[in-house]
Amino acid sequence: MNRRLFMGFLALAAAPSMARASGDKAEKKLSGGASYVQIQTVLGTTRRADGRRGVLAVECGLDVPDATLRERTYASVPRLRSAYMSAVQTYAAGLPSGAPPNVEFIGRALQQQTDLVLGKRGAKLLLGAVVVN
Repeated sequence: MNRRLFMGFLALAAAPSMARASGDKAEKKLSGGASYVQIQTVLGTTRRADGRRGVLAVECGLDVPDATLRERTYASVPRLRSAYMSAVQTYAAGLPSGAPPNVEFIGRALQQQTDLVLGKRGAKLLLGAVVVN
């Protein structure tokens, strides 16, 4: 049996089922409800207790119940990420080595940046995990 022909046949046979599977995934939302806007993890550089460089990682998202504000939020995600990166990097740079992060302070700072970027209140910041590694 010719191996190249067999592999080509397998690829053609699998193509319709893979197209259907990718179409189903496009319709499903990965996480959260209809009002949830996911933001990629925000990182900042800090010093660890042993003196080496560390990373402060902040996972967050936004709960935006108002549909018009949610559309504005989707359009403003790059600006939001930029504001979040600036706030987290500034905080991480001033974090004493070996000290745990103050999650309440980070949450207040990111909520303030959210309100500034969107121009009004209504989007609630949701923090997932704040990790120093």
